[in-house]
Amino acid sequence: MRVAVIGVGCSKFGELWEMGFRDIMIQAGVEALEDAGLEGKEIEAIYVGNMSGGRYIGQEHIASLIADYAGLADLHIPCVRVEAGDASGGVALRQAYMAVASGMHDIVIAAGAEKVTDAPNAMEILSSSADVEWEVFNGANLPALYAIMARAHMRRYGTREEDLAMVSVKNHKNAVLNPKAMFKREISLEVALNSPYVAEPLRLFDCAPICDGASVIILASEDVARKYTDTPVYIDACTQASDYLALHSRRDITTMDAVVHASKQAYKIAKIEPKDIDVAEVHDSFTIAEIIAYEDLGFVEKGKGAELIREGVTALDGDLPVNPSGGLKAFGHAVGATGIRQAVEIVLQLRGDAGKRQVDAERGLALNVGGTGGTAVVTIFSR
Repeated sequence: MRVAVIGVGCSKFGELWEMGFRDIMIQAGVEALEDAGLEGKEIEAIYVGNMSGGRYIGQEHIASLIADYAGLADLHIPCVRVEAGDASGGVALRQAYMAVASGMHDIVIAAGAEKVTDAPNAMEILSSSADVEWEVFNGANLPALYAIMARAHMRRYGTREEDLAMVSVKNHKNAVLNPKAMFKREISLEVALNSPYVAEPLRLFDCAPICDGASVIILASEDVARKYTDTPVYIDACTQASDYLALHSRRDITTMDAVVHASKQAYKIAKIEPKDIDVAEVHDSFTIAEIIAYEDLGFVEKGKGAELIREGVTALDGDLPVNPSGGLKAFGHAVGATGIRQAVEIVLQLRGDAGKRQVDAERGLALNVGGTGGTAVVTIFSR
């Protein structure tokens, strides 16, 4: 059964000190319901991406909490929390997609939320998406692990620190046009290249900020969707793949095999090729991740990802705009919400509702990655 998107919502991303976890989740949910033009009582199931509510805010049983504060407790519908590191949102979207595609439910919410600013050890918690025993315990947090990947990519393919900085510059420029982004200011290449190292060769501006935020997307079967909109955006494929958790076990640390396998499967299901994608939101938790994504998604052959950023191909006015939202780097990375937030951006682009950052697109792709690539979710949308 074909699956359509009938509503989207997203809170602002950033250090939302004045808002609690419940507040940001409800804000995004109400916006999505209003966008779809439906009432909460019409929702049949909810899947929520959340990496670590238990450690970030000391709250487990997130799913029931959300059903309660969304005013849906009396309906007794199933509400499920999904966890897959920073790919939690993407996996929640896939679960919701399968629930509708299978015919089990007609209208389902896929959501994601994270509240991290209250936690004194937020990066330590995020790094638990890597192999804690074999990597983190020995001092290799996420910035260090991505730095290893970046250094290997540089030595093998000639990628430069300037290339990484150009990704950051591009995404900050895009975020200026996004009213809900965490960082709405441009940076120069010089500023990016002169920022301090976090883990060489990754500098401060090569690292996405973790933050608070929530996103919601409402899915419906094609027949039901026609009751709410004449121009639905369809999900043509939503695939997931896994890989070794620890870098030292990977076939190639300059390639995320989970991304390669998930994208190939998605293209096959959607009956398209990489060249058919018009706009993409990819997981740029670190700038090297965006360059590797260009390659692993098949937009360019292996080792030539940097050429796309150098030639302006992935700029907002390029042939393949990537991260028009500002990406994780400038929009912000509200861990469990990111995968849904990426999907929301693609839907807005395909509907023509992206405002000043609007691009010309009929088909879009979202890539959500967990940790250093242990999980990958690829979703293809069309209008």
